[in-house]
Amino acid sequence: MRRTLALLGLPLLAVAVGCAPAETGPTGTPTPSKRWEGFDQRAAEVAGAWRPGKTWTDGYVPMQEPTVLLGDPGFNPETQQAFDNGWYREQIDIPAARPANGTVQFSDGTLSVPLIGAAEAYRQLDRGDPPPCGGRPSAPDAKPKPGSTAGTGPIVEPGPDGPTPGQGPYGRGGRPGPGATVSNGPGATACIPLTVTAVKLGTAPVRTSRGEAQVPAWLFTVAELTSPVARVAVGKPTAPPKGTPPGSPVPEGVVGAQDLEAVYGAMLTWRLGVGACDTGITPLVWEGDDVVVVGGGVTRSTGVCTEQLVVAPVTATLKEPLGDRTVLDVTTGTPLTLRP
Repeated sequence: MRRTLALLGLPLLAVAVGCAPAETGPTGTPTPSKRWEGFDQRAAEVAGAWRPGKTWTDGYVPMQEPTVLLGDPGFNPETQQAFDNGWYREQIDIPAARPANGTVQFSDGTLSVPLIGAAEAYRQLDRGDPPPCGGRPSAPDAKPKPGSTAGTGPIVEPGPDGPTPGQGPYGRGGRPGPGATVSNGPGATACIPLTVTAVKLGTAPVRTSRGEAQVPAWLFTVAELTSPVARVAVGKPTAPPKGTPPGSPVPEGVVGAQDLEAVYGAMLTWRLGVGACDTGITPLVWEGDDVVVVGGGVTRSTGVCTEQLVVAPVTATLKEPLGDRTVLDVTTGTPLTLRP
């Protein structure tokens, strides 16, 4: 059966990471630390195999998506959908000229980097127009006609090859994914683009291989939002290397991390890929001086279940702030990208 990816309304699980004795309880059942010994062993192997190379510590390797919100955007359902899908329209002439090199400011130094122009940044930001939707304004200052269906936008019903997860209901480019259907219905979200009214060169905080850095970015003022949308302006960033997974099988009940959702000091939130019928979802963390290895533990279902991969966010508090430590997935050894 085809395995698909879904983000369901699962509760956010939290745990304070610490050391517990590896022993059995009064009934002979393993305590959590004993049960997940396999995770700790594999995590130590993943950390020991991590050899990213010189660029990881000397260059600019972004570990975050290049579109960054600078503050609370004040989303409503319509603007959230437009942002997720990359639906934009411009009211200004966006300059095409490429500026001189810019500077990335790390906690331990600086780096000169080539930059792209505002027009190129906008082309990367804008992933297409919304699909046809009754009542959608055709111009920034247009008003819906009386009796139109504005505000009752499209409903997407995923087909067998439905929209790709993490790209909004229409998939990348702001269009329905293969097999999806679009229709208007009461209470649905209106399909409107975001209106760019100004742009300037500034900086944005970006998580990198060297911790959080201030990175040159084009800051787009959007009429419908309360904070600018930044698009990183670095022209040739270095892609992160792939990890080296251990040769041994993944321990029973251990699942991998998909990406990072949030980093706040010592608090870390990441997304696990679990089965649709898995229970007892537990965040698991191994901490080292230079890396943090994350994953999760689950109890597998013994009955019949759909072959579906579900994304479950979990949170843990580290022993100390993450800082510039790299976060690795326990199953693949791959460094995780921050995708808020």
